[in-house]
Amino acid sequence: MRVGGITVAQDAPFALIAGPCVIESRSSALRHAEQIAAIAQRAGVPFVFKASYDKANRTSADSFRGPGLEEGLKILAEVRAEVGVPVITDVHERQDVAAVAEVADVLQIPAFLCRQTDLLLAVCAAGKPVNIKKGQFLSPAEALPMMAKARTAGNDALMVTERGFAFGYQNLVVDYRSLVMLRETGAPVLFDATHSVQLPGGTGRATGGQPQFIAVLARAAVAVGVAGVFMEVHEDPARALSDGTNSLALNQLPGLLAELTALDAVVKGSVR
Repeated sequence: MRVGGITVAQDAPFALIAGPCVIESRSSALRHAEQIAAIAQRAGVPFVFKASYDKANRTSADSFRGPGLEEGLKILAEVRAEVGVPVITDVHERQDVAAVAEVADVLQIPAFLCRQTDLLLAVCAAGKPVNIKKGQFLSPAEALPMMAKARTAGNDALMVTERGFAFGYQNLVVDYRSLVMLRETGAPVLFDATHSVQLPGGTGRATGGQPQFIAVLARAAVAVGVAGVFMEVHEDPARALSDGTNSLALNQLPGLLAELTALDAVVKGSVR
């Protein structure tokens, strides 16, 4: 499928969807987008900037949620215009769909909401590409009817993202067979390398994570073969306002992309 000016396809070089978890400020969003775009361009990797205007599923009511719909979309529109990259953002509420569709190149269904029929159909009916995060409570087989349901809205520009499966208390695991099984949906399959290392609620009042495994899981996914890699990337994860414990440090991105592009070329029999 086409996303802005780039192609996302199972047999094409993988695309990178990356950025901070949440829009922390206008300057932060622009700074992250510019830096990640430059790194991706040097690596020859198609890039889509991601950040949420509202994180509606935070562990604690005291946690930072973002600037909200109006201000957040203004910032994403500025990123899109000034940096010249496509943007993707979460949609949590049906009433937000029309406004988000005016700005975002891709609308995203959060993992916790992938079974919410009314939201799913409203987002898919907006006429934009959609990325559906497979819930951490769904097996790959259960994602097949989820994707079939989404297509009843008349939109075939769908992607599906694996982001780990709930396994015991505060832990997620990745079954790499899922990346193959999800191809049965007919949609490009993405891998979320950072949410997959989450420890949900692991710190008591916030989500924890094991960022030392981000690169390991990403390399394994690209070795299986994916259409894209999704990563939360932050210039200083320790100071991130959301999901810092499972974010990749910006300065680690160039080295990781070099490894991933080399693997991708071997798996897909092509060079960038």
